[in-house]
Amino acid sequence: MFHSASRLRYTPGMDQPPPPRDLGQEAYGRIRAAIREGALAPGFRVTETDLAARFGVSRTPVRQAIARLESEGLLTHEPRRGLSVTRPDHQQVVELYVMREELEGAAARLAAQHASPTEIGAMAELIASEPALFTDARALAETNQRLHGLLYLAAHNRYLLRSLELISATMALLPSLLTVAGRAEAAHAEHQAILAALRARDGAAAEAASRAHAQAAQRHRLAWLVRTVGVPFAAPGAD
Repeated sequence: MFHSASRLRYTPGMDQPPPPRDLGQEAYGRIRAAIREGALAPGFRVTETDLAARFGVSRTPVRQAIARLESEGLLTHEPRRGLSVTRPDHQQVVELYVMREELEGAAARLAAQHASPTEIGAMAELIASEPALFTDARALAETNQRLHGLLYLAAHNRYLLRSLELISATMALLPSLLTVAGRAEAAHAEHQAILAALRARDGAAAEAASRAHAQAAQRHRLAWLVRTVGVPFAAPGAD
């Protein structure tokens, strides 16, 4: 049966080729994911050639990705050693947690004002699932990441989200300690306090609970650093 031309519909752009792939962005995303998942651990030495071979891309997009990852602090040039995944030192960890407290406190305050019931419900489900995961470090860490990511989104502030994403990327350089020394149970209680404030739409309480959560995480992290790395000897009479 013949259909007249008047019945044919044309969608603008339907005959256009798909946009070109951003290979630099793809390489960046894959390398960053490997760092976050621990496949590229802190201190691991990397080169353009090795990364290109690992991810099956040319050196040009890898070079672009490396420049971006260096600017974010995830890769570092070390003297006589070359490029490696950043290994945060004591001072960097302290600075990181200071910024985490500030930014997550702001996110919780804004989320109490702007989060939708659906967003709060999704956070509640993740928090409720935590006790069953207390002995599964990987699953608990993934649930924790999703929970914090939802909190960031629930703040509904794109500029704050951008800063929090950078902090989260740097936090990925540190191993999860949620299953160490009872931290999982404590973090769960802290998450519940944040959730209660969000449900009450109490911005001040949500910020205070989020800051307390970040402070507790910092204390736990610094205690772990002392156990694993140690501290410098104090000078005589320095107390």
